[in-house]
Order: sequence, then structure tokens, then C-alpha cells
Amino acid sequence: MNMKQIFLLLTTFLCLTSTAQEGLKDVLGQHFLIGATMNQWQLSKKDSAAFSVIDRHFNAVVAENVMKMDALQPSNGVFDFRHADELLEFAQKHHQTLIGHCLVWHSQVPSWMFIDKEGQTVSREVLIERMRSHIATVVGHYKGKVHGWDVVNEAIADDGTMRRSPYYNIIGEEFIEIAFRAAHEADPQAELYYNDYSMANPLKRKAACQLVKRLKDKGIRIDAVGMQSHVGLNYPDLSDYEATIDSLAACGVKVMITELDINVLPNPNAFGGAAVEQNYEYQQRWNPYVKGLPTSKQQELEQRWLALFDIYKRHAQQITRVNLWGIGDHNSWLNNWPIKGRTNYPLLFDREYKEKPVIKKIMNLYK
Repeated sequence: MNMKQIFLLLTTFLCLTSTAQEGLKDVLGQHFLIGATMNQWQLSKKDSAAFSVIDRHFNAVVAENVMKMDALQPSNGVFDFRHADELLEFAQKHHQTLIGHCLVWHSQVPSWMFIDKEGQTVSREVLIERMRSHIATVVGHYKGKVHGWDVVNEAIADDGTMRRSPYYNIIGEEFIEIAFRAAHEADPQAELYYNDYSMANPLKRKAACQLVKRLKDKGIRIDAVGMQSHVGLNYPDLSDYEATIDSLAACGVKVMITELDINVLPNPNAFGGAAVEQNYEYQQRWNPYVKGLPTSKQQELEQRWLALFDIYKRHAQQITRVNLWGIGDHNSWLNNWPIKGRTNYPLLFDREYKEKPVIKKIMNLYK
């Protein structure tokens, strides 16, 4: 064998080895950040399998819970950054872009936030000060270390009106403006986002666009809107979903796919959206795939994944991040929401963190 033949064999081997080790971030990462959400137990238990998946496939991470208000400030004025700092340390060590989730949300709020020492609802002035203080302390603590923040989460109802949350009821719609200003003051370099579910709903889409325009008209920084994308096999209508990407981009912001997963299980007729307060009684008919997905359902799920990522590819100039809400099927919130104790298959990695075949097809789509 001459030197030329040896060189060709070596080159082929290196190419094949490189391709074998390729991950989502190597291909999709050329267009936008590709991220995953991590749980505290994965960090505390040093879940090496999860770490391996993150290292190979993702270049961004988000905390599922440890950066929410009840975790960071369980008592008034008492902050606990231990677990969130573990995520920061992980992100820095593994060269991940860290996204903060979330500063202001009506759920997972500590009980003291909206009441005074006598148990009465606090005044507008008190709630504004508490909200500003929380944002200033949290964003200040991570100044220069967190790429961007979900400043306000789920402030719009499905009918396009403002959600009647305690923030809205006590402060009024201005709480959104106040929150964004406070976040920008705490870290002028950090990107700022609004995040919500069911964004393919035309009423909600319109309200989100109007919100963006109001903030921009007042000179308030908002870089992107997050489309949570807790989708199913037959919802939302993908033409509406795609129209939302175009509509938000036309408002002068980027779009992020922030909490992507696909629910493959049947649900009660009253089910809809992604409101965490929804829950239904367990019935076997709502949990049909305990022993695994049938082939036909696997194929249906795979086609849904490919349809979604085809949309993201065509809109890559408008999208800055696509983020899976979890890593493996076993740790997805959809196993326990809106019905506890089910077996769902909503992510790109199975219950043992093994790649599903659709991952290579997604990568090939972008090649």
C-alpha cells in the first residue's frame, strides 16, 4: 500500500469517526442554540449519562426549577443560590450557554410574596418593591454569567386578555414593564425575553405582538419571545404555529422555541394549553403505552418531530434557540401532567438516555 492509499484510508476513517461523534449542536448549532432543561437531581447525583448527552448534543442549558422564585427566595429577603450555582458551574465547565428561567411567574411563587405579616394582600407599592428586589438580587448575582432571562412568564390568557394573576390584580399590567426595566438595570448586557404557551392561538399571538410593541414603544429592552411549544401529535395546527413565528419576528424580536416536547398520550377533552394547575384523575385509558409505543405511533411521533424541525430550519433566520424541556423521556414533566403516573415519550432520548433514530434524521435534514 502506497502513501496515497494510506492517506485516503486515514482520511476516510477520521471522517467516519467525526460523523459518528456528531451531535445536534454540531449541525443545528450552526443555525441557532440547541438546548435542554436540567433538573437538580441530575446535578446533585452527578448523572453522568445526562452529562454525556448534554456534552454531545446541546450547547445551551436551562434550569427546570432551581431558578424560579420559590427556590431562590423561599423566605422574604432570604436567598438560596446553592442549587442554581451548581447549574452555573456545570454550564461553565461544559461550555454551555446558560439561560435564566424565570424571574416573574404567577406559579411557584413563595407564599409570602403577596401577603403581609397579618395575612392580608400587600399594597401595590409593596409588591412592586418585592418584585424589583427579587429581580435585582437574582440578575445581579448572575450578572455577566447568564446569557438571557425569561423575565415574565405566562402573563397572557388563552383569550388574549391579561391573565388575572396576583401580579396583575395588585399592580396592573404595568408589572411587566417594571420587571423588564428592573432586569435590564441589573444586567444591561443580558438578553430579555417574554415566554408563554399556546402561542399558535391567534388571540394569544396577537396579544403577545401587542405586548412587544408596547414595550418597544417605551424604549424597554425585549430581545425575543419564547414559544413554549408543549405540543401534541395533532395540535397545534402547524400553519398557525408557523404564522406565529412570522408574526413575532415582524414585531422586531427574535423567536425562541423554549420548552419543546411532544405529548403522545390521549387526554381528557377539557385538557388544553400548558397551565400547570390542570390535573385529572388517573384512568388506564389515558395511559395506553406503558410497555412502549406501537410502531404506528412511533412513526407518527417521528413525522411530527421532522415537521417541527423542518419549520425551524426554514425560519432559522428568525430563531435564536430551540430548547427541549428535559433530556430523557423518564424525567419529563409529561409523565405526571396533567395526569400523574403515566408513561409518556415526549423527548428525543429514551428512558435510558439513548438516542432515538429520529435524531439522525433531524441532523440529515439540516445537512
